[in-house]
Amino acid sequence: MEALQSLYLSSSPLNPLHQKSHNATKPPPERISFIKASSSSTVSAPKREKDPKKRVVITGMGLVSVFGNDVDAYYDKLLAGESGIGTIDRFDASKFPTRFAGQIRGFNAQGYIDGKNDRRLDNCLRYCIVAGKKALEDADLGGNNLSKIDKEKAGVLVGTGMGGLTVFSDGVQSLIEKGHRKITPFFIPYAITNMGSALLGIELGFMGPNYSISTACATSNYCFYAAANHIRRGEADMMIAGGTEAAIIPIGLGGFVACRALSQRNDDPKTASRPWDRDRDGFVMGEGAGVLVMESLEHAMKRGAPIIAEYLGGAVNCDAYHMTDPRADGLGVSSCIERSLEDAGVSPEEVNYINAHATSTLAGDLAEINAIKKVFKNTSEIKINATKSMIGHCLGASGGLEAIATVKAITTGWLHPSINQFNPEPSVEFDTVANKKQQHAVNVAISNSFGFGGHNSVVAFSAFKP
Repeated sequence: MEALQSLYLSSSPLNPLHQKSHNATKPPPERISFIKASSSSTVSAPKREKDPKKRVVITGMGLVSVFGNDVDAYYDKLLAGESGIGTIDRFDASKFPTRFAGQIRGFNAQGYIDGKNDRRLDNCLRYCIVAGKKALEDADLGGNNLSKIDKEKAGVLVGTGMGGLTVFSDGVQSLIEKGHRKITPFFIPYAITNMGSALLGIELGFMGPNYSISTACATSNYCFYAAANHIRRGEADMMIAGGTEAAIIPIGLGGFVACRALSQRNDDPKTASRPWDRDRDGFVMGEGAGVLVMESLEHAMKRGAPIIAEYLGGAVNCDAYHMTDPRADGLGVSSCIERSLEDAGVSPEEVNYINAHATSTLAGDLAEINAIKKVFKNTSEIKINATKSMIGHCLGASGGLEAIATVKAITTGWLHPSINQFNPEPSVEFDTVANKKQQHAVNVAISNSFGFGGHNSVVAFSAFKP
């Protein structure tokens, strides 16, 4: 996540999974009948990895979002151009210069976390567990089906930028007001960033690679990239990977206010997140979790998994420039995009859709565009959109939620709009899917995520073709 260019800073068990029902009244979404996509008849097919042990496919998706916990409902609302941004009512934000966010309301973990643990856990962990279990259900690994896999070759890699911030904040307040004896024994375990992955691993019995990555708002893509490499190296058959975040609390809001990174459009919150618009004034905080089940093609086919899409490759690097500001020339980002395409085995001409980082900040939006232009010379063939225009910036979870949107674009053939495009920057020169969804046959898609510290990450997806 990037800040405004004016910022200067010094250098007990959980409940088991449900078995996925195949007798539901609502017909299941189609999985394998993908749209045959290509940006032009002259574009060659992606030069993909051939070894089924090293090809990585997506077999399940799970999320917790401002639009609810169902993947299809989430994408339907994105396609409709609905804004999830509103006034904060979780706490009294009346004295803050920013008083709105993409706050999740009515979240219910029933059936996924038992009541005792549900009352104790930080929302960061609750979102992670529910999203992870729903992803497994989507991958047809609910109920007894989970016992059919080799759990020593199954891992969890769900990261977070901020960790259990509510538990941490409450612990500090208890220390100050009541002394150290009143600090909950869950203070440390529920605050540290690895606990989401750990709790999922403990609950599911997954004994493969298990840890978290914390690279601010680039976190989720870092996790996808690392998870895929565990599979490619033969260290895991499958990985649950993604990001989770729950920072819409007083200290979280206040911290980003202090960074001068947030929009202050309190009179019209739904139009506050407006990437690439000349009148943008900062990003809007969001929260949630986005998780993918990633498997080797060999493993997925052996168990008859519902293959949704293919992870082609990715890359991570660092700007090595500034703690919060992006490089104006986009050098770190352009290099990261190029490396991701190299890892994926595709040429720039094969990419015809980009889910952009696009946070609605003054410096960041154009820096990303500059980087994209360095790699993709013909902008007329590429459509680019901004999920954050509707759900806000979900920090470490943003890449997870955006990866799901990217995969849904591939499988449905529809791109969600970038809303609030009122006065577009003329230098963008891309079709930003402004304000209205568009039908688009996606050939290869990339999803960008960047974070404080200059962390860059790019992942590439396509429809699965045997």
